[in-house]
Amino acid sequence: MRALTASLLAVVVLAGCGGSSTPQPAGSIKVTMTEFNFDPASISAPAVKVVFYLVNGGNGTSHNLIIRDGSGKRVAGSELVSAGDSVVFTVDSIAAGTYTFYCDQAGHEASGMKGKLTVN
Repeated sequence: MRALTASLLAVVVLAGCGGSSTPQPAGSIKVTMTEFNFDPASISAPAVKVVFYLVNGGNGTSHNLIIRDGSGKRVAGSELVSAGDSVVFTVDSIAAGTYTFYCDQAGHEASGMKGKLTVN
């Protein structure tokens, strides 16, 4: 009986451990991703190094944040973030200008999951 109780307690404790959520670093830009939206959808950031704190607040779909320049060239991209998780995404070198960011999962950008990044 004692072994069964200990096993059940271990399962309860492990079930409480979430995914790979990371605390938000000071000075980072928080972006919440849901189906099919970025919040905020318009971001201003300083040139050279930009740190994003990506939070997937969606209902089960993984999302990412891809940055492309005005010519459509991919500049940088985050890893996929599972629902309920958060990650820190750092772009170490980005020039001043206007960029588009979007989720490159099938159909997400076409469903409106995109935004504007202005780097000053």
